[in-house]
Amino acid sequence: MEKEQSMPRSAGLIYGLNDRPPLKETIFAALQHLLAIFVAIITPPLIIAGALNLDIETTGFLVSMALFASGISTFIQCKKLGPVGCGLLCVQGTSFSFIGPIISAGLTGGLSSIFGACIAASSVEMLISRVLKYTRKIITPLVSGIVVTLIGLSLIKVGISACGGGAAAQADGTFGSLRNIGLSVFVLILIIFFNRSSNRYLRMSSIVIGLAVGYVIAYFFGMVDFSSVRDFGGVNIPVPFRYGISFDVSAIVALALIYLITAIEAYGDITANSLISGEPVEGETFVKRASGGIFADGFNSMLAACLNSFPNSIFAQNNGMIQLTGVASRYVGYFIAGFLVLLGLFPAVGLIFSLMPEPVLGGATLLMFGTVATAGIRIISSQQIDRKATLVMAVSFSLGLSVELVPEVLSQLPEVLRNIFSSGITTGGLTAILANALINIKE
Repeated sequence: MEKEQSMPRSAGLIYGLNDRPPLKETIFAALQHLLAIFVAIITPPLIIAGALNLDIETTGFLVSMALFASGISTFIQCKKLGPVGCGLLCVQGTSFSFIGPIISAGLTGGLSSIFGACIAASSVEMLISRVLKYTRKIITPLVSGIVVTLIGLSLIKVGISACGGGAAAQADGTFGSLRNIGLSVFVLILIIFFNRSSNRYLRMSSIVIGLAVGYVIAYFFGMVDFSSVRDFGGVNIPVPFRYGISFDVSAIVALALIYLITAIEAYGDITANSLISGEPVEGETFVKRASGGIFADGFNSMLAACLNSFPNSIFAQNNGMIQLTGVASRYVGYFIAGFLVLLGLFPAVGLIFSLMPEPVLGGATLLMFGTVATAGIRIISSQQIDRKATLVMAVSFSLGLSVELVPEVLSQLPEVLRNIFSSGITTGGLTAILANALINIKE
């Protein structure tokens, strides 16, 4: 039997996994984690709602449910309910990786099609958690890097569209106006300025500062209309399946591929979190922890869809926060979860952010999506780029970007195939998996 030992406590770790910090320090650590994830949680529903041209009330509700679902998901990961969860200080939130396929599904079938596909496809990630050692041979770092890069590159067009003013600006003829582009560029520069700061708190808050300042400037420019909201008060009562549920095969296939990649990313995040927390990174205990965490990743995404939210994934940035604070206690996660649930219950939070002008959001998301693409490139560059890898990348990027840049090339295909391959992420990702498995070169 393989012998297991906990890793020695990291030099900078103040509180270990099962320690209970004093209440004051617990709340302070939880608030820092919240600051690092808040914008990342609310941004995907804002982008999706903007692309689908949803009204203010619906957008606000989607933002609230994203926070609420993230709170429940985080609690499940940290607490570990039976085989579900990793039992680490592991924070979950709405994932950027799914935005492209979700928008495609929403444009063809509405919100009911999105949530149906999210529920059905989540079974892929839960299944992978049971056969983890085999899927890692199929989804190699090269394949993961290609898909992550395609996710970033595909989403950049969503970001630049928001910079120009989004669908509303296209309708009233102000798309790409100097005011819209100028505001987006200002927010982008502001985020870069604070992100390069040596002060860790300014760096962690760079996106929050950029969005807040941009929001205020937009208000004085007359770009924020609070009168469009009838009521900011009350409490949001989660209503499962509020927008109905329907199933579209092409949407399910597209999302299933992203769940496949997300499972492998979750494995990496759980490994890093275990290492930072001074826990085993091999052996039976770790395998059970990784398997439970990945299963929870899929289960929580299914649960989120039932609550009218989008797929959840483990946030890698919180691993960095553990290192910064020196607090790896999973009890901090319970407070993070509680804060997220409370924020989700009050509609004012969602409604205020739903009024954020597209150019403000675009300035931040353009940088975020570029960062996603960069992360993919870093994964690829960590591998040996031989002739096989070059061919796999060439064919994957060529086909993936082709359908993004010239979608008309699919116009003569049957509707089912057209819907499946209309996403560059799906086309490029499936190509990468097949090419990596089938191309053999003797060096």
